[in-house]
Amino acid sequence: MPLEVGQIVEGKVTGITHFGAFIELPGGETGLVHISEIADTFVKDIKNHIKDNEKVKVKVISIDKEGRISLSIRRVKPKKSSQPIEIDWINGRRDSGLSFEDKLLKFLKESEEKQQDLRRNSESKKKAAGFRRNRDY
Repeated sequence: MPLEVGQIVEGKVTGITHFGAFIELPGGETGLVHISEIADTFVKDIKNHIKDNEKVKVKVISIDKEGRISLSIRRVKPKKSSQPIEIDWINGRRDSGLSFEDKLLKFLKESEEKQQDLRRNSESKKKAAGFRRNRDY
């Protein structure tokens, strides 16, 4: 059965280098999983993620003209969530029902209120400092 791009197959790790891992695929072909395709997180040492002779599921990313096969382990694993979670850090709630425009308007309103509070506080401090400087003893 010939390999196709996008296909997920099981293979055996035959070699590990500093730049990736070689995987023996069904049919005797060998492909390379680049270090960037090992895991979703930063991979400093591949041996912390996979071992020699370990069976792994891989996805065929590409097959070039020379027949070299590029593979990925991280693309086989399902993603946890495709959308970021919005959290209202002040009230501890998720802001799930608002559109982007509504969220932007809410942010601008809250930001303007905070700036007004800061202006009021700084003006009252300036007045108090001026009163102290102008007093005659």
